Amino acid sequence: MWRSKKFIIITVLAVVLVGGSIGGIVLAQENEENGPAAKFGEFMERVCAIYEENTGTAINADELQNAFAQAQSERQAAAMEAHLAKMVENGVIDETQAQELQEWWQARPDVPIAPRLGGHGMFRGFGGPGGGFHSWFGPPPPE
Repeated sequence: MWRSKKFIIITVLAVVLVGGSIGGIVLAQENEENGPAAKFGEFMERVCAIYEENTGTAINADELQNAFAQAQSERQAAAMEAHLAKMVENGVIDETQAQELQEWWQARPDVPIAPRLGGHGMFRGFGGPGGGFHSWFGPPPPE
């Protein structure tokens, strides 16, 4: 009797898991017109319009977006340098390894990441808030 209950519970859990996964995939496949990148573009256009209304000076939305991307890249590079310096200071890696990691980081390809505007994602990654793949497995090894 316990085996039949166990089988029913496992079957129901499997069906719920598969159904939830399929539902999540369907919801995640937004078309480009309603996707995060399009919403971010609309947001930037609105910010530029408000700025122009308030100051009388026009701003190009594409240039503003490029400036945000550059600022983010510079901030990310500074954070990476500080993190590597702390790892060297704590004796986790030596200066040569830090330099190799820095070179690897700078040589990686630019992969555009769609900005997220508000809301919380369904999945927050392996490491919980602020975590992710690298919080579990660390950075990839240098080549």
